[in-house]
Parts: sequence; C-alpha cells; structure tokens
Amino acid sequence: MAYEIGVGPAQLTINVGESVLITEVDGQIHQPSERGLFFRDTRLVSAWTVTVDDRPWQVLNSAATDHFAAQIVLVNPALPKDDGEVPAGSVSLALSRLLDQGGMRETLKLCNHNRIRVRLSLAVHLSCDFADIFDVKSHRIVARGETFTHWSPEERCLASVHTNGSFRRGLSVGPADGAPRPVLRDGALRFLVELDPQQSWSTDLAYRWIDGDGTLDGPSVTFAEREQSRPAAALRDWRDGATRLRTPHAGLQQLYDQSFDDLSALRLPFESTDFKTFVPAAGIPWFAALFGRDSLISAIQTVPIYPDFARGALEMLARYQAGETDDTRDMQPGKIPHELRHGEMATLHLNPYWPYYGTADATPLYLILLHHAWQFTGDRDLIERHLTAAERCLAWIDDYGDMDGDGFQEYQRRAPDGAENQGWKDAGNAVLDENGDDVPAPKALCELQGYVYDAWRRMAEIYDALDRPDQARALRDKARDLHRHFNAVFWDESAQFYALCLDSKKRRVMSVCSNPGHLLWSGIVPPERAEAVARRLMAEDMFSGWGVRTLSADHPAYNPHDYQLGAVWPHDNGLIAIGLAQYGFRTEAARIAAGLIAAADRFMLHRLPEVFAGTSRSDSPFPVQYLGANVPQAWAAGSVFSLLHALLGIRVDTRCSTILADPHLPDWLPALTLVDFSVGKQMVDLRVFRDGGETWIGILRGAGVNLVRQRFGTAVEHL
Repeated sequence: MAYEIGVGPAQLTINVGESVLITEVDGQIHQPSERGLFFRDTRLVSAWTVTVDDRPWQVLNSAATDHFAAQIVLVNPALPKDDGEVPAGSVSLALSRLLDQGGMRETLKLCNHNRIRVRLSLAVHLSCDFADIFDVKSHRIVARGETFTHWSPEERCLASVHTNGSFRRGLSVGPADGAPRPVLRDGALRFLVELDPQQSWSTDLAYRWIDGDGTLDGPSVTFAEREQSRPAAALRDWRDGATRLRTPHAGLQQLYDQSFDDLSALRLPFESTDFKTFVPAAGIPWFAALFGRDSLISAIQTVPIYPDFARGALEMLARYQAGETDDTRDMQPGKIPHELRHGEMATLHLNPYWPYYGTADATPLYLILLHHAWQFTGDRDLIERHLTAAERCLAWIDDYGDMDGDGFQEYQRRAPDGAENQGWKDAGNAVLDENGDDVPAPKALCELQGYVYDAWRRMAEIYDALDRPDQARALRDKARDLHRHFNAVFWDESAQFYALCLDSKKRRVMSVCSNPGHLLWSGIVPPERAEAVARRLMAEDMFSGWGVRTLSADHPAYNPHDYQLGAVWPHDNGLIAIGLAQYGFRTEAARIAAGLIAAADRFMLHRLPEVFAGTSRSDSPFPVQYLGANVPQAWAAGSVFSLLHALLGIRVDTRCSTILADPHLPDWLPALTLVDFSVGKQMVDLRVFRDGGETWIGILRGAGVNLVRQRFGTAVEHL
C-alpha cells in the first residue's frame, strides 16, 4: 500500500524569489493565521476572500501547477433570486494565479452551467496589514507607522501604502489591460456579471508591489500563457544549465527531479547580479532570505550539478562580511553574516537582522565552499576575486572564533535578542547536557572544530595554487595541531565517541547526537576511530530507519517531534553519508540514502521537508511530519546531491580535465546516468551501473576528459 504524507496544514503555496503566497486550499486567506501574500519579509495581503452575491464559494479542487502558479476550482452555493433560485453547483469559478518577483496576475473565470440566464455579483475582498514576517510568525501583530489606502476611479485601481520613517512598502490592485473593470463598494472590488446559458466571463486583476519609491512589474501574461512567463523561462533555463539524472530507480528519480525544481524556485535575485549569480533562499515560507549557513551548505551540496550557486553565495556573503564590531548583532570584523532581512523591523533596526551575524559556522563554511567551487570549476579568478574575503575569514577564526585562546572555536551570544545557539542546531534548546539541561556558554561544538580543520587544509591548497607556500605550510601546521589537540580533548575513550561540545568550564558534554557525523565529513577523525563513530551513528537509538536522529532516543530529553531533539534532518544526513563514504563505510552511507529516498517517496510530491519526526520506521510504515517544517527548503532539497556524492565518490581535478571516482551502488540501485556533468568548462555524460556485484563507471560523452578510479577517502587525506 502506498502512503502519501503531507507536511504542515493543508494549504497552497507558490513562490518566486522574495515573493511568497500562502493561502488555504480554496485560494483564500482568513485571519487570524500565518497565511498571506509576502514580499521582502512584509505581508502585503493579510486577508483575501471571493464571494458570489456576498456568499462564499465551495471549493472542488486546487493545486499549485508550478512553483509560481496555482489554480482553484470553486462552485456556487444555492443563490436565492427574485425569480427563483440558482441551484448550488451550477456556476463555476476558476481562480488562477501567476506570481512573479514584482507582482501577481489573478484570473477569475465564471461559467454558467444553467439553462437560464443568471445575474451575479462577484466580489473580491482583501485587507493589507503590512505586518513584519517576525510578527506574523510569532502571532503577535504590532501596528507600526501609517497606512494609507487610495481608490482611483479613473483607473479602477486600489492602492494601499504603509510607511514608517525610511520604510515604505505597499500594494496596488486593479484590472489588467483590457480586462473588465471593477467598482469599489463596501470595501470590495465588485463585478456585476450577467451570463447566458453556458456562457463564460473572465477578468484579470494585476497586483503590483510597491517598494520604496518604485512600483514593480508583475507578470505580463495570463495564467493560461504561463509557459511564456519569466518564471517559466527561468525554470527552463535552470533545467538546461545543470546536471540531470537518469535512473530506473523511480524513487531516486522523482526525488532528484523535485529537488532540482525546488532549488530553482528558491533562487533569490540580488542587485548587480545576473541569472547566473542567484543565491538559494533558505526555505519557504519563513526564510525567503539570504542565510549564511544555509546558502553556503546548499551551495556546497550543489557545486557538482550547478556551480553558479556557489558563485552567487560567495559574492553576496562577501558583500555583507562584517567590517566592525557590533555586539547588538553578534558582529566582529571578518565574520560572515547569518541572516539578512528586508522587513520593517530590520530596515528600522528594531531587530538585529540588517544583517545579523550570530552564526559560528558560516565563516569557516565560506572557506570550504570557496575551495569546492574552485575545485569543480577550475576558475582561478574565483579564488583571486574572493581571496580578501577569505583571508578576513581566516583572521576572524583566529581572533574571534577562538574566544579564549585554547585552540578551539567557541561561541557566546552578545546580542540581547540574538541566538543562544549558533551552530546549525540553532534552536534555543538544541545543545543539552547528559541530563537534558542547557549547556552554559561559551560552547565549543565539536563540528565547529571539524569545519575549521577542513577550512584550513582547503585554504592551504588554495595558497599552493597561488604560489604562496609559506601561508600554505602555516595553515597545514595549524590544521595538524588542531587535529591532535581536538582528538585528545573531545574523544571519550569509554564512550568510544566524540563529545557534543565543551561547556563553559571545558567539560566534555557527552550527549549522543548527530553532530559527530559532521566530523567524518570534515576529515578530522583518525581512521582508527572512524568505525566506532560510524557504529554509534547507525545504532538503533540514533538511526530511525528513515535517517540519523539529531539526538539519541536514549537521551532523557529525546523527543522525536522536537525540532532538534530527535527529529531527522535530510541535510544533516546527507553530510553524514558523505563522511561515512569517505572513511569506507559505503554500506552505512547507502542505508542513509535508502532511508531518505524511502521517506521522500511517501511525502507529497516526493519532496523532502526541512525536517521530519525521528519516529522509528519499525513502528510506523510512513515518516511523520514536523508541523512547522519549511517546504521547499534549500539544504533539504540539496540533500539528494549529497547522497549521490556519497554513493559515487566523485571529485574533479580540472587542472588535468580528470574525474576521480569511487562509485559503490547498493543492490537497490542498479544504474544511473549523469547528463551534462561539468568538468571545468567541459560537459560529460557519466554512466554508472552494477554488474555481478561490482560497480562500473564510464564516460558516454566528453572527449578530452579522463576518468580515474581513486578511493574516496583519498580526497580527505590529501587536502
């Protein structure tokens, strides 16, 4: 029996860049709720309903046809008239929406299925609260500034604008060119429609965002012409420009295709960038914004299939790299930002997100991404362009990341309303000791040490390429010292596992978590300890059958339904799978891949959410949703590429146009083909298949590119 699991409450979501529309399944928005039409962290439309003769329609069906378009089919209730009654279900309304970065086009099409003429009043009721996204998420709407609404009788356009000091944002709604024009009556846009039997009528409303002193442009085509829209063209461009997968394994194929399209939907445009330098937003609905850690990890995941995400992330994050100290934003010189917002609160500095710097891992991850991007593209200009930013990252690691000079990276919140936890597990309760109590800061998370170790070795290789051997040697010496010091302090011989962190008194915190899996990914684990780490991660209390839990089921604070105290995160598992594969544990890596692919197979649209419950697969035939998960979410979508990386062990040496590979396909995956895999500026097609228990790989297309089988772990050992 097939199971299809939803994520979150039933609703319709479409998004393009920083524009997000979330409605109920009937296409409407009722308050109070978290739904609405959002642009740049501001809710432009807080309530939207459509009525017929001031009565609600009844929904038949609805769907997002694309990430940028949706259609809802409704029918009328019984409508009393002076000369009788219009029977229920005898008039239909097709409500179609096409979203773009600067606006939306909405088509309302009525059809009379009666054998008599009908006269109807169609009304669109909408409200604009211009609430900041942080207020919406907290269910605490605060009225700030002033809002003015103006109706233009000539243009039949309704404009509502909110201002507060330098902040100005608004919305205009009116008929598209040539469409029937509404009147404004009782606060609603109304159309009086007369329809003969079997006759149809339609109108188009154009919604345009007002940002600052400008009014942006929405779609120039209708829903029916959506294939000619800018988002559709961008999606085609994306599909044509990145690596594609072909495999007989239906679950993997569907997950790859959905993840592929989700990443297209999450691309954010930025000033002075073109299509090729878009940056992935973190996730929908709450994080349609630039995030340091999320954008960097998403770019690392996707470098092999779309290296231009890396270009965008490196460029945009360097623009906002800190140049001074500001404790109200957890900011120090050289630090890579955590989160940049554009809502009213951030613009007026009512919160620290303009941008906020409370992340301890984004700065070393920036260096790791820089090396990955250079490795896969062979673009020397890339490292020269970002070398200044990279060297400022190195300085921050030394001067601020190591707070007390003990050789380890620590963090401690300085901003009053900043994040208590500043690793990837950044929930307020994410870092607990063995008894379930909060660990006091400063905290030295284990994975931060691994990230810095990896970053130093990768930067050493970059310095080699730049013919700067002294800097390369110095970083390798520091990495060697960190490796020795870390393994002496964080390893617990009795537990045969690494500490989650060191607390403020430098005591090892031995809560069993997924964090040490990232140590395998970074390569800081000595080979003789890797088996113990792998065994612990894959034990029954940690591996749910769908994936590795964030916290052991044996821990007193374990809750499979909590955000980071036992739930399963796909991106976390993808990085762990790569780490396992690098140390030769290919069977374990394949188990993680199989679990996540099976979970995706049961979620709607074959899409992995940001996070799902850590309930055991042996107890339930389907994965259980986490109600507040972002869907789609960038590094969840990127996890499938991490899984493929773990299974194929592919690296690239662009200096000699060579693919280095160590593929091990499990028995459930007989074959796959990568189409348009990039080796620098060259494109190749790779075929991987199992035969007689062995995995074979070959180049189908790509003259001048070499293929060498090399053990996956060599990539970590030789950096």
